[in-house]
Amino acid sequence: MRRSIRNTLIAGTVLCLTGGVLIAMAAAEQQATKVASNVATYTVKRAPLSITLTESGTVKSRDQFVVKNEVEGRTSIIFVIDEGTIVQEGDLLIELDASELEDRLVDQQIQVENSEADYVSASENLEVVKIQTQSNMAQAQLDSQFAVEDKEKYIDGEWPAQLMESETDVTLKEEELKRTTDEFNWSARLFEEKYLSETEYRADELAMKRAQLQLALSQENLKLLKEYTHKRRIAELDSQIDQKKLNLERVQRESSSDLAQAQARLRAREAELKRQQDRLTKLEDQISKTKIYAPAQGMVVYATSSEFSWRGDTQPLDEGQEVRERQELIHLPTADSMMVRMQIHESALGKVKIGQPVQIRIDALPESSFTGRVTKIAPLPDAQSVFMNPDLKVYDTDVMIDGVHPQLRTGMSCQATILVEKHLDAIAVPMQAVVGRGNQSLVYVVSGNEAVARPVTTGLDNNALIHIVDGIKPGEKVLLTPPLSKDVTLADAREATPFSGTPAGDTNSETGSAPKRPDGASAPQTQMPRGTGSQRRQGGGTQP
Repeated sequence: MRRSIRNTLIAGTVLCLTGGVLIAMAAAEQQATKVASNVATYTVKRAPLSITLTESGTVKSRDQFVVKNEVEGRTSIIFVIDEGTIVQEGDLLIELDASELEDRLVDQQIQVENSEADYVSASENLEVVKIQTQSNMAQAQLDSQFAVEDKEKYIDGEWPAQLMESETDVTLKEEELKRTTDEFNWSARLFEEKYLSETEYRADELAMKRAQLQLALSQENLKLLKEYTHKRRIAELDSQIDQKKLNLERVQRESSSDLAQAQARLRAREAELKRQQDRLTKLEDQISKTKIYAPAQGMVVYATSSEFSWRGDTQPLDEGQEVRERQELIHLPTADSMMVRMQIHESALGKVKIGQPVQIRIDALPESSFTGRVTKIAPLPDAQSVFMNPDLKVYDTDVMIDGVHPQLRTGMSCQATILVEKHLDAIAVPMQAVVGRGNQSLVYVVSGNEAVARPVTTGLDNNALIHIVDGIKPGEKVLLTPPLSKDVTLADAREATPFSGTPAGDTNSETGSAPKRPDGASAPQTQMPRGTGSQRRQGGGTQP
């Protein structure tokens, strides 16, 4: 029992202590932070604010012809015009070695002549096949027609005549038998009465028997004609008709096959001739492309002068150098209007929009200033930069320079400042004065010897100052460095001089987060200025 009471008292004590600690921590969150004497402050004021982004870039011609090698394979340069030469349309820029192509051209001309001969032979053969097929078809049709007519002739002419002839022969033999029979009978009576000799009697008897045999033979011939010869002849004629029809069909098919083969052979020879002629035309075209002429007036710029190789082995364009197909050889700017090609880091990409005004300073023309506008932002990061450094993502951005400036040359280096936003009257504080806690952006406002955390609404920054949309008023002081401890005094606190650079700062020690920009990205909180875009990518900058 005592042990149970003791355990209950211990548990209650622990709970009370825990609750007290939590209450104390919650109260501490609501209390002001005491500041030390060496903490810098910044007095909030209204002033014009420009949100800009400065990047280095290269001047390029807005419109230019890119002269490429259109000769297949690899060829050598035997002549190239000097870089920087002002050329007119039609001037010779580059001449490539065409000796190998000329040798192939001669061989190809021979191939074309052989193909032409084969084509003519196939064409004549087709005409011969057409004539032969017509002759064969006519003969087969005539044979088929004759077979039908032969049957009609036999049925309507030959058969009745043969039948009539056999029947007539039988009739004559019957009459002959009747006559010889009568003569024999008369001779027999005379022979019996001894008026006729036996020889005459036997002669008449022989004549009667001969007549009987001839009649039997004629009757048998008539029977054979009706029952065998006629049927066989009809069958033969029908067979001949069928054979002639089949022969006609065979001739038709053979004729179609021979004609199709001849036509196919002709088409094949025609296609081969066209292929050889196309090769000849292509070789002639390739030879013509070994001389490259200026498509327009402009200044010659070698492509190798602006070409980058990560291996550093890019050779200058010169006579004797080998070039490959589709390789860029010469850039020929054709207009005085120019543009700037710059690269925007992915961290600043949300600030840049098409149409934003740009101030441009050319390194070679420091006394001149130019204006322009953003016209194009690449949808994907630059592949070359990604290859060199996978952690570096930059996007090619084009700025068209306003007006015509003949003094500008392709390849000049420049600094382009993009005006993202411009406020005539705005509140801004140094970027390191703003810290992030969760989804809130906070500043520490100095009141007496205390600094109170106050949430603010932020806008964009220019790498030095960040726009405060709401949360603080002019005249208030904010800490430039978020406190590392809540218990500091303000006995020797000093006010920061008017801001001209990037004040020192640090991230909130409790949250370690940075203030949120309107686009959702975290505003950087470092103790070093952000500097230009190229310095940021290299981690550069100077301490104020």
